Amino acid sequence: MASSCLASPAGAAICRPSRRPRRRVACSATDASGSGSAEPAAWLLAGGKGAGRLACGVLAAWAVASASNPVIAASQRLPPLSTEPNRCERAFVGNTIGQANGVYDKPLDLRFCDYTNEKTNLKGKSLAAALMSDAKFDGADMSEVVMSKAYAVGASFKGTDFTNAVIDRVNFEKADLTGAVFKNTVLSGSTFNDAKMEDVVFEDTIIGYIDLQKLCTNTSISAEGRVELGCR
Repeated sequence: MASSCLASPAGAAICRPSRRPRRRVACSATDASGSGSAEPAAWLLAGGKGAGRLACGVLAAWAVASASNPVIAASQRLPPLSTEPNRCERAFVGNTIGQANGVYDKPLDLRFCDYTNEKTNLKGKSLAAALMSDAKFDGADMSEVVMSKAYAVGASFKGTDFTNAVIDRVNFEKADLTGAVFKNTVLSGSTFNDAKMEDVVFEDTIIGYIDLQKLCTNTSISAEGRVELGCR
């Protein structure tokens, strides 16, 4: 190993070993189907073989953890539809485990369920990490509900009342929210890409600036709704 030496003020030589050159280690990822990716997932700086293996192990663990969350994006692979009897009634109980982060003992699968004009059983419930795509909530009372990390792609919420609700990191892509009421509702980190939002009420809605900018790009929001939001 090469070293570099400097002369100290006292005249003694002080030598310091040179650092071993770092090398780049390519780590390949494995997708959710179990097939290896042909492209490296990332380049990591590693000091040796052991460090390289450790770095790749960390990356692999991260990739597996990311693939296990079924509510991240519209392109994410979802689990098979639950065959549990009366699975739609589970929404009336809610999910109280890990409300903020969407952690659950088993998925709250509400896909294709019909809650049209449900006025009693959904109010104030926690629907953490719920799978809600293609479900119907038209005219339902969902006031004070807590929806965290829910997947509502393609769901219908026409005229749904979300007054005083907490809507956190919910994917509403391509959902129908026509006439929905978000009065005094907390909207944080949620996405509304290609959602129908005509006549949506945003009275006293609590929303961060970045989330507001993204929401205002939805051209289906009426002029009155844009005024309530403060869209420029």
